[in-house]
Amino acid sequence: MVEIQALVCDSNFGMARRTAAGTDYNRVNLLMAVLEKRAGIHMSGSDAYVNVAGGIKVSEPALDLGIVMALVSSFKNRAIDEKTVIFGEVGLAGEVRAVSQAQQRVNEAVKLGFKTCILPGVCMKNIKSSNEIEIIGVNNVNEAIKLI
Repeated sequence: MVEIQALVCDSNFGMARRTAAGTDYNRVNLLMAVLEKRAGIHMSGSDAYVNVAGGIKVSEPALDLGIVMALVSSFKNRAIDEKTVIFGEVGLAGEVRAVSQAQQRVNEAVKLGFKTCILPGVCMKNIKSSNEIEIIGVNNVNEAIKLI
């Protein structure tokens, strides 16, 4: 489990500044383009800073949905509950794709005290329900964004 931080603010210059620490800079740009095209969230005039807390470097695609949610959370100035864990790969069409070991990820989230888990909808059929954590499946970025 890693913490993803994002800061999105209006750019004061003609060209928006983008940085990424702990994850692929180009992947962050791609995810922002998906948000522009598929969710109608216009970030082209905004500076965006994404950080994986603790100096950890992560290249796993399951990080995508967490990055998207962190970006939208900052853009809309609405915090995501700290007891929420989010994972899933995001495709170019805005779909949330399955990731490996979804049940193990949910189990680990329960052990760490998380109360809500947002994950790919296609993984729901393989997840055992639990009284300890609310499991929410999403099929695309628009469904995920509505949860913020």
